[in-house]
Amino acid sequence: MLAFSTFLSSGGHHQCTTTAGGQACAPSTLQVAFFYASLYIVAVAQGGHKPCVQAFGADQFDQSDPKESVSRSSFFNWWYFGMCAGTAVTLVLLSYVQDNIGWGLGFGIPCAVMAAALAVFLLGTRTYRYYVTNAKGGLFARAAEAFAEWRSRRKAGPLEQASQERDRAAAEAPRFSAGVDEEDQAVVSNAGFVKEAKAILRLFPIWATCLIYAVAFAQSSTFFTKQAATLDRRIGDHFKVPPAALQSFISITIVVFIPIYDRVIVPVSRRYSGKPSGITMLQRIGAGMFLSLLSMVIAALVETRRLRVARDTGLVDKPNVPLPMSLWWMVPQYVLFGAADVFTMVGLQEFFYDQVPDKLRSLGLALYLSIFGVGSFISSALVSVIDRATTARGQSWFSNNLNRGHVDYFYWLLAALSALELLAYVFFAVIYKYKNKGAVHASVAG
Repeated sequence: MLAFSTFLSSGGHHQCTTTAGGQACAPSTLQVAFFYASLYIVAVAQGGHKPCVQAFGADQFDQSDPKESVSRSSFFNWWYFGMCAGTAVTLVLLSYVQDNIGWGLGFGIPCAVMAAALAVFLLGTRTYRYYVTNAKGGLFARAAEAFAEWRSRRKAGPLEQASQERDRAAAEAPRFSAGVDEEDQAVVSNAGFVKEAKAILRLFPIWATCLIYAVAFAQSSTFFTKQAATLDRRIGDHFKVPPAALQSFISITIVVFIPIYDRVIVPVSRRYSGKPSGITMLQRIGAGMFLSLLSMVIAALVETRRLRVARDTGLVDKPNVPLPMSLWWMVPQYVLFGAADVFTMVGLQEFFYDQVPDKLRSLGLALYLSIFGVGSFISSALVSVIDRATTARGQSWFSNNLNRGHVDYFYWLLAALSALELLAYVFFAVIYKYKNKGAVHASVAG
C-alpha cells in the first residue's frame, strides 16, 4: 500500500510551489489518507509480528535438551544480528534509492523482500514445532473469569468462603483426572491465572529499572543526529556523510560484535562460570546498561568540546555553518551504544522470553518492546519539561540553534539517572530468583 500510494494520481488542483530543486505540489486528500492508512496497518502488523515471530523462533528449541538450550541462547544473538544487518543495508541502500530514484521503488523493494520472506516462512510450515497448552481462552478472558471469581468470594458468606478456599487449595494440587467436572476445571483455570499474574508482576522491577536505558537509547536517533548536522562531515573532496547515516555505526558495531560475543566471549566465560550461556541474562543486561552510561558520559564530553569549538571560532550564531570539528568525534558514542545493545537488547529479549510462564512467551517479548515504547514517551516528556523550565530562565537547553543550547547538560543528567538506575537494577537483579525450569509454570499440568 505504501508503494501504491506513491503512484496515486493527485487529481484536482493543488497548491504548488517552486523551489531550487524544482516544483513541489501538495498531495491530494486521497493520497494522504491512503498513506496514513498504510502506516497504521504497518503499525498493527508490527504489533502482532514482532513479539510473536521471535517467540515462535525460540520455541523451535527444546529447553529440556542441554544442546538445544545452548543453541536457543545463541538464537537471540543471531536474531538480533539479522535485524541489525537488515537495518544497516536499509540505511545504506534504501535511503539512496528513495532520495535519488524514487519513493515508489524505495517502498517496492521491501515489499518484494517481505513477499519472498513470507513464501520462505510458509515453506517450512510442516517442519515447525508447535507447543499446545492446556489453557482455555485468552489472557484477558481468564483475567475476567478470575476477577468474577474474586467478586463472588467477596460477596459469599463465611461458610461459602471456606468452601471456596478448600476448592482453590485443591485446584492448586498437581492432579487431574478424566472425571473432573467443568466447575472444578474453572477453579483450576483461575488458580493458574493467579500464578501467571504473579509470575508477570515479579518481572516489574527489572522492567522498570530498564526504562532510563530506553530514554538514553532514544537520543541516538534524535539529538545525536542534530549534533552531527553541525559538524564537518566531508570525506574526501566530493562526498558528504548525511547526519542520519551516522546511526549505521550502531548497526555495524552490532553486526561485528555479536559474532565475537557468541564465538569468543561466551565460550571463554563459560569455562569460568560453568553456565551454558557464559554469563546470566541479568548480568548481560547490566553490562549493557553500564556501557550505555559510558556512552552518555562520552556524548556529554564531545558536546562540551563542540560548544567550545563554536565559541572559539565565532560560529555560535551561525548554526548553518559546519564547525571545524570532524564527525569522527561522535563515532565512539555510537559504537558504545552498539556494544550496549548487544548486551542489553539481546539480554532483555532472552530474559522476558525465558522468565514468563511458558504459554505467555509472546506477551513476555511484548513487555520487552514496551520498555522502549514507554522510554520514548518518558524521553519526550523529560525534554518538554526541561525545555519549558530552562526557557523560562532565559535560554533553553534545546535551542533550535544547538550552539546556543546546552545538550551537554542533558547528557550529564541522563548519565546521572543511568547511574542511579544501574544501582537500583543491581539491587533487584541480586535478589531476583530465576524461574525453576523443572517446575510446571503458571498452570496445573496433568
